[in-house]
Amino acid sequence: MTTLQCRTVDSPVGPLTLAGRDGRLMHLRMVDQTYEPSRAGWEVDDTVFSDAVDQLAAYFAGERTEFDLELDMVGTDFQRRVWAALRTIPYGQTCSYGEIARQIGSPGASRAVGLANGHNPIGIIVPCHRVIGANGSLTGYGGGLDRKRTLLALEKSRTTPALFN
Repeated sequence: MTTLQCRTVDSPVGPLTLAGRDGRLMHLRMVDQTYEPSRAGWEVDDTVFSDAVDQLAAYFAGERTEFDLELDMVGTDFQRRVWAALRTIPYGQTCSYGEIARQIGSPGASRAVGLANGHNPIGIIVPCHRVIGANGSLTGYGGGLDRKRTLLALEKSRTTPALFN
């Protein structure tokens, strides 16, 4: 069994647990997240993933719109294609499951995109919260719809130009 190093940090959306190995992030988990990997072999080390912690703090402060981290995303080829597409959704914007399906060359696979989105192991950094229903509605989010609303509102507030300067 491979040992993963992990640490938990506070954030505006609750505690976040980061885990990975060899300096590569494999998981970013929120409390009560629906998809929960086995934590067998996870060892707490509060010194790991300092770059990720700093970048997350800057994101929540509205000072960072993209993440520059080494990720190790384990999944099927289809899941990895979906997760790569998620990283192309610009900060403060949203797109639908169907748009992601078309982007990865699988039109009509919006439900499969939804499943892959739900199994995204590195939420926030791989921004699955930016995916919405075709009609513009907020749909499922592993971290809960309240967190999804919070993340989208945070990003929107940082991208909406001020009416008066």
